Amino acid sequence: MEAAVKYVKSLFLFELLKGLQLTGKYLFAKKITIQYPEEKTPMSPRFRGLHALRKYPNGEERCIACKLCEAVCPALAITIDSEQREDGTRRTTRYDIDLFKCIYCGFCEESCPVDSIVETRIFEYVFENRGENIMTKEKLLAVGDKYEVQIAADRASDAPYR
Repeated sequence: MEAAVKYVKSLFLFELLKGLQLTGKYLFAKKITIQYPEEKTPMSPRFRGLHALRKYPNGEERCIACKLCEAVCPALAITIDSEQREDGTRRTTRYDIDLFKCIYCGFCEESCPVDSIVETRIFEYVFENRGENIMTKEKLLAVGDKYEVQIAADRASDAPYR
C-alpha cells in the first residue's frame, strides 16, 4: 500500500507542488529588505562596537591605569603602560587595542571601575593601511570626545541593566 501512495505522489509531482506552494506563500508576502546605506535597522543601546576612552567633564581622562581591562581581556587585545604623575595619581602612557584580536565581548567595559573604556554603537569603520587596526590612546580619546553625548545617553538608559 505504501508503494502505491509513493507512486501516486511521484506521478502527480507532489513534492514539486509543495515547494511551489511555499514559494508562492513568500512571493506575495510583505518584503523585509532594507536599502542599507540609506536605511538603517534599529540598534540596541547596548550594542558593542568600536571602543572609546571617556573623559571627565573637566577634560581629564578617566582611565586610572588599574589594568583590569587588560587582565580580563580573553583575546589579549589590550596593552597598557602607565606611570605615576607628580600629584601621585597613576595615568596611562600607552593604551592600545588591537581590533583584529578583539572579540567585542564587553568584558573590558564591565571591569572598568571608573567607566573609562566603553564600546560605542559605531560599526561602520574600515582599515585601508597596515597598522590602522591598532587603536591608540589618542584615537580612543578622539572617538570618546566625538561621541560623548551618545555614549552618556546610552550609559544612562542602560543603568538598570548594569
